[in-house]
Amino acid sequence: MDLPFDGAISKFLAQDAPKPVRKTLEKADKDDILSKSYPYKREMKRKDYETAMRGLQRQLVRLQADIKETGKRVVVVYEGRDAAGKGGTIAVTRENLNPRVASVVALSKPSDREATQWYFQRYIDWLPAAGEMVLFDRSWYNRGVVEHVFGFCTPDQREHFFAQLPSFEEMLVNEGIVLVKLWLNVGQAEQLRRFLAREKDPLKQWKLSWIDVEGLKKWDAYSAAIEETLTRSHCDHAPWTVIRSDDKKRARIAAIQTLLRAVDYAGKDDTLIGTPDPAICGTPALWADSADE
Repeated sequence: MDLPFDGAISKFLAQDAPKPVRKTLEKADKDDILSKSYPYKREMKRKDYETAMRGLQRQLVRLQADIKETGKRVVVVYEGRDAAGKGGTIAVTRENLNPRVASVVALSKPSDREATQWYFQRYIDWLPAAGEMVLFDRSWYNRGVVEHVFGFCTPDQREHFFAQLPSFEEMLVNEGIVLVKLWLNVGQAEQLRRFLAREKDPLKQWKLSWIDVEGLKKWDAYSAAIEETLTRSHCDHAPWTVIRSDDKKRARIAAIQTLLRAVDYAGKDDTLIGTPDPAICGTPALWADSADE
């Protein structure tokens, strides 16, 4: 079977991956949590996951009805390391929602024209109107992390971004938009395991890109850029919620709980929603605890 990028991910594992990462992958069972600092050793049981998710899905439908009825506007930003589970988390969030109310925005590389615009300009066109919720699968935070790591922007452009960012997000909030920012983080061994699974699965190979392949070699550069970005963009009017996503099931539950708790809506049941697990969901300080794995 032909592998994408000439099997570059498998080659990275064999030739360039840190020795502890290779050893971890060699010894791991498929249900093992690979990060030593992750608070759980095994993945959440599917039965427990499905039980929790049924109640959360009903609450998401209530949220959708309220957004449509009242004209609320909600923006959810999903950011995180590659293979941290952003796409899967978005998919399960929208599973029972009307795409006309809850839409996904996943912008590709800027066009030549867009590259000359004000940086935030192309994102503004996708902000919600009354009665809509928009889920950004990556966002304006590309400039803080990916563009910086790969040299797609200059240091001055990045500083200009950070200078304007607080005011930009404050304007969204002052406009009445509910802004929820989620950062999904995954350990290095788990990230590589997920990339290897995508490489071998013809139905998932489309998820891989050149950026993913080259990014494997830039773990430390990503870590530094992430830490700086979270530190400089975590504020009272637009705080980050960091979710450790080494276990996708737990991460998806925590992400949906965070969204539901952030919005006031008719029929909200705090008991049914529950509280996000503080062992895997919290402030950017939680990211720092797992940054090197």
